[in-house]
Amino acid sequence: MESPDMLNAEVVLWNQTFSFLKSMTLKYAIELDIPNAIHNHGQPMTLYELHDALSLPINNKPNLWRLLRVLTHVGFLSVHHNTAMDTEPVYDLTPISRLVINKPNSSSLSPFVLAMLDFAFVKSSLHLGDRLKQDKLETFEMAHGCTLWDFTGRSPEFNTLFNDAMASDSSFLSDFIIKHGNVFQGISSLVDVGGGSGSVSMAIAKAFPNIQCTVLDLPHVVGHLPADGLVKFVSGDMFSNIPPADAIFLKWILHDWADEDCIKILQRCKEAISPRDAGGKVIIVDAVIGSVSSTTYRESQLLFDMMMMTVCPGGKERDEDEWWNMFKEAGFSSYRITANLGIRSLIEVYP
Repeated sequence: MESPDMLNAEVVLWNQTFSFLKSMTLKYAIELDIPNAIHNHGQPMTLYELHDALSLPINNKPNLWRLLRVLTHVGFLSVHHNTAMDTEPVYDLTPISRLVINKPNSSSLSPFVLAMLDFAFVKSSLHLGDRLKQDKLETFEMAHGCTLWDFTGRSPEFNTLFNDAMASDSSFLSDFIIKHGNVFQGISSLVDVGGGSGSVSMAIAKAFPNIQCTVLDLPHVVGHLPADGLVKFVSGDMFSNIPPADAIFLKWILHDWADEDCIKILQRCKEAISPRDAGGKVIIVDAVIGSVSSTTYRESQLLFDMMMMTVCPGGKERDEDEWWNMFKEAGFSSYRITANLGIRSLIEVYP
């Protein structure tokens, strides 16, 4: 191999080696409140204005500039230079950073980002190599001595962090799900399994008042939620029993579990839903690897698959054949995939 090729390979290797720092700069930007500072300012900000707005120590101004340099390079922020007027460069939001700003009547994905980059998950990822060398403990259990679900039950602080993350994603995605209103036609009742605080169910209930929505989740998730609101909350275990309804809704649930567990959940769903001619079906929001041709989308799907291997026993992202094999094993007859929710798809499964 020629020397220039080796040097180019080294550059790629280094980019891969240090790519975790892109995630960390994103975490720092959100924790420092940089996107909200620019948003609240109402216009792009200079380094001096940002430094002042963030109330950082004066000697950290050069370090803030170094952080901003990376954030603009990766597209989280934009930077504008007016060389003709010889003015300071100004930093502005991009569509990516707008996803994490806090503003009324708009969901922010900052809780999701901060939870995924929390030390509990980062520590778990450090054990991935050990997990591949043996077949006893799962990666998260190696790091913390218990499963993710036990950890959320034991740590109220992490439980809040995790549930806020799932709620922020649900709030963000709910508008896109509602746009597929035909999915909910002919349904008068729906159970949102693992629906957390009910963000998606509430959006469905508001958009389709004829649908009675119920959220089923673990006691430490829904036990404190009001019982007299737009959505009914029920404490329970999806492996044991799911309340009867025309349709069961599973958003980002099955990718947490191994195939045999998913089949059990799907069997409980099949027992709970109405016959097909009465609108009975299971509605799944999850990734289908290979459903989109975009390289960026596929990379996100594959990286999320690694995330699942890191935090959930048996959890994984699946391709269409893997989904269909589980559906058949659980007793379902057919399915339909609508692939237009980013890296995720709407999957309708029929008895």
